[in-house]
Amino acid sequence: MTEILLASIVLLGAGVQWLTGMGFALVSVPALVLLLGPAQGVILANCAAGAISVVGLAGGWRRVRPAAMVPLCLAAACTVPAGAWMTRRLPHPVLLLTMGALVTAAVLLVLRGARVPALGGGKGAVTAGALGGFMNAAAGVGGPPVSLYALNAGWTVREFVPNAQFYGVAVNAFSIAANGTPRLAGVQWAAVCVAMATGAVIGHAIAARIPERRARHLVLLLALAGGGTTMAKGLWGLWPGR
Repeated sequence: MTEILLASIVLLGAGVQWLTGMGFALVSVPALVLLLGPAQGVILANCAAGAISVVGLAGGWRRVRPAAMVPLCLAAACTVPAGAWMTRRLPHPVLLLTMGALVTAAVLLVLRGARVPALGGGKGAVTAGALGGFMNAAAGVGGPPVSLYALNAGWTVREFVPNAQFYGVAVNAFSIAANGTPRLAGVQWAAVCVAMATGAVIGHAIAARIPERRARHLVLLLALAGGGTTMAKGLWGLWPGR
């Protein structure tokens, strides 16, 4: 049953990632955290999201903007250790509550299309990278600060996607170096790999049939539900006399 649930979660995350160019971590992390525990759920999300970003970047690396991405990635490298430390130190219910809150807050900001003056220019790149690195290592969701940076910079979707994938490769590599690799059995690794490949095929197949805007809203609503469920699980674990 665990392998089936694991494969289903990864398949859904991979499908929406290839469908919309975003969303693997937002959709899958809450469910992976509930299934595998906070530490292992985040580490697996880092590995899977990093692998998807590597494949996605192969066709768009020429559109990467080094002037923007180098400060983002360097800032992320500085804050990843703090996020990894938090994941190892906080009690299980507190981690669930924190991760659910981070996912929920990130989704709400992206849904609102918030424009934040602090995320503009060179200082904005450093701020977004630092926030993304911390959130990626702590909760597996490092993309929303970069999305908000791109929004404030006026990037188009075509400009955003390869740069987000470049950032995904870097920040997930940093996070894996800090957190390690997930402790999965061989059959679980096989289930994850098959699910990622299947999700990619499904995402590509239906991408032309669903408007991008509608698909993105669906991804964010799924992520919002997952973040709320994770927060509720954390609160339940903290409830006195439970």
